[in-house]
This record gives sequence, C-alpha cells and structure tokens, in this order.
Amino acid sequence: MQLPTDSQQLPDALRSRREQLAKLIDFPAILWSGGYRSRNFPANTYPFRASSHFLYFAGLPLENAVIRLEGGKMELFIDEPPPSYALWHGEMPKRETIAESIGADAAFPLAELASRVAGAATILIQDPITQTQQFQHLNRAVHPPKTATGIDLELIKAIIALRLSHDQAALTELRQAAKITVEAHKAGMAVTSKAKTEGEVRAEMEKVITSHNTVCSYNSIVTVHGQVLHHEKYFNPLQTGDLLLVDVGAETAMGWAADITRTWPVSGKFSSTQRDIYEVVLDAHDTCIEKMKPGVEYREIHLLAALKIAEGLVNLGILKGQPSDLVEQDAHALFFPHGIGHLLGLDVHDMEDLGDLAGYAEGRIRSERFGLGYLRLNRPLQAGMLVTIEPGFYQVPAILQDEENREKYQEVVNWEKLKQFADVRGIRIEDDVLITETGTEVLTANLPNQASQVEALVQSQ
Repeated sequence: MQLPTDSQQLPDALRSRREQLAKLIDFPAILWSGGYRSRNFPANTYPFRASSHFLYFAGLPLENAVIRLEGGKMELFIDEPPPSYALWHGEMPKRETIAESIGADAAFPLAELASRVAGAATILIQDPITQTQQFQHLNRAVHPPKTATGIDLELIKAIIALRLSHDQAALTELRQAAKITVEAHKAGMAVTSKAKTEGEVRAEMEKVITSHNTVCSYNSIVTVHGQVLHHEKYFNPLQTGDLLLVDVGAETAMGWAADITRTWPVSGKFSSTQRDIYEVVLDAHDTCIEKMKPGVEYREIHLLAALKIAEGLVNLGILKGQPSDLVEQDAHALFFPHGIGHLLGLDVHDMEDLGDLAGYAEGRIRSERFGLGYLRLNRPLQAGMLVTIEPGFYQVPAILQDEENREKYQEVVNWEKLKQFADVRGIRIEDDVLITETGTEVLTANLPNQASQVEALVQSQ
C-alpha cells in the first residue's frame, strides 16, 4: 500500500469530513473496510476494494480495518501484518504511520475495538465475513441499508448528506479519474482501425488505465451490440458498418470514479442513418447539460432528455405525434428505456448500496411508469454534486418485439421507417457533469462528442 505523498492535504480533508459528520449525529459511528474474498482457494483472491463509506473518512484502502468516529475524532483499529506477510507482499507501513497519514487521533489493534462499540451506529457492508464481525462486535441486529432503522438509519442519512456534494479533495481525485478516462477513450478510438475484435479495443483502453496505477471503476463495456445495455463480452469481430459502443471508466487508488460512454463507427465514418440518430442523442445530451444548475430537479432533466429524443425521432419519421404526448405515453422508452444518469463519486453509481435512500429525496419513491422506473436519481441538483448525463437510443428486441408494446404503440411508431435504421443497434453519449454554484462544469469535456470530431479521432491512425 502506498501512503499519500502530500503529508497534510489528505488528513486535513478527512478531518473536515468527520467534523461535518459530528454536526449531524450525536453518537459514535463505526465503519468497517472489509477484507479480501477468495475466488476458489484461500490464497487466490479477488482484488480488494474497501467499503466506500470507510474510504470517505479513512482515505486509504486498508484491509481488515475499522474506524470509530465520534465528536470529530477518529480512532483506527488495525492489526500489524504478521512477519510472513513481507515475504509474499513486501513491507507494510506500521499502524502508527498509517494513523498519522490519515490524521487518526489514536490507533489500536483490532482486539481493542470490543471495548469501544457501546452505542455505536454502523452500515452493513457486502462482505459476509465482515458482516459476521459487525454482528459479533455490536451484539445486535444490523440490517441492510435499505431496511436500516434507529441510529444506523440516522448515520446513513448523515453520510448521504455529506457525500451528495464533493469537497475539493474529492474533486481533485475525480478530475484525475476523468482525465485518465478521457485518455483511455482516445486510445480506444485510435486503435479501432487496426483492431479485429472488441477485445483488442478494450485491451488498449484498459492498458492506459493500468499504466496510471488506477483500475476500472466497473466492468468495461466495449461492444458492437450496443442494444445490450451492460454487454460484457468482447469476442465479436469489428466489421465495416458497425458502431462500437464503449462505456469505460477509471477509478483512482483512493477509490474515486469516472464514467464515460462514447459511440463511434468502426470504419471511421457514420452512415447517414447512424449520424441521424447520433445527432438526436447528442441534442438530448447537450440540452440537458445546458439546463442543469442548483435547484433544478434531476427528474425534469430526465424528462427533458425524453422529450428531445421524442422530438428527434418524430423529425426522422420513426415516431408519430406530438413529442410531449409521446413522452406522456412513454413511447420514447421504446428506444430510451433507462434513466438519464446517476450520482458519481466513490462508486460509479455512488451510494447505490444504500438503495434509493441516496438517489431519491425523502418521501419520494420510484415510479412504475415504463419511462421512469429506471430513474436512479430523483432529487434537486445542488452545488458540488457530480452526476452523469447519458441519453441513448437502442433497438432492444425484447422491447420492440414485445406483443404488448407492439399493440400499445402500433399507431405512434412507424415500424417500416424504423427498418431503415437497422444499422443502429445502440448509441449512448455519456459525460460527467459537476453542478457548480451557477451552472455546470463537464469534467470529461476534453473528450470530443461531436460526430465529426469522433470520426476524426477514429481516423487519426
């Protein structure tokens, strides 16, 4: 594990976060980092990823560590590695050195935690082994975040309030993740003309991410089957006429994520039908970002995207009717079935382990509408919030060939006209958008998204 090189910036930021937490709760909080999980035998493990709630206050991805927060103070509980650890993994910093680097007020072995748990709240994490530790130490039921009660629920709400807006330390990390991700996408575009399969493009992009001592913030999507929203197979050949939908992001060593999607023609040139649909999606993307500022409801941004897509498809002759009426009928969702985006931060879908407690303002619940049910965020935008904007167009057979959908939307879809756009399986354009005091800053703006610019990048090699 590498400790931060700036000896004061990280502990100052972490101290500010826990002081802010102390203003919101009047009881101690204990957060676990989690541990390695084995793939098939104990020594063969999946890469370790610390709990994001732990990372927010502890700053470093410490394995099998616990922090106790109370009154703005932080205590670290972690065991020194056994002597045999250095043989296989190299020397590790000592407990006191780690504590100093993150500004902990005290540091103890894990055995000392048992005497410091009284009256403490926590958040249950995914790791089953760590869950057992939580139950044993707290000697009480700890429910998953979606069903948490009492002080655990109060802690969750307090952490949500803090993490919804990013401080400068977080933004430094997020900008770095965005910068690396932009570089990776440019590398993917540049190699496409030489690549034979999706996997070769993916490899070139992930090479960039790895070379910066970062990891992918989610499983990469690099596919000619863009109608499969989370396609994670990479064996398909790249052929002239294909569109390549690429959704790839980097995560910094501290855990902060970026998330970018671009769609480009394998040949370096969009067909006329591909370009027509691309311009519809881009118009929705740009219009949404123009309207975003503090106080604007994210749900309204989603509906604005739906309206712009409906307008564009009417202009192309694919949909029939008034765009606003089509959105009321959810006809746009035949081609744009997902939400306009999500929170972004220490997770690519930030705080979604907490269910809709984070994404939805208090008192709001998910809609059952076809065109709103997948909306991940439904609360007013606020300064410091980072969200994605990612409208798309997809021809998903399971949606378009569904008998109920065919019957319900028979009169508003020109099915014959739609056949002319058969070379457009899926197009998505996604950027990371920071809400400022007066509007927005697109952290990923250095990656062009205009059709001609995308073509030029693909043709550059």
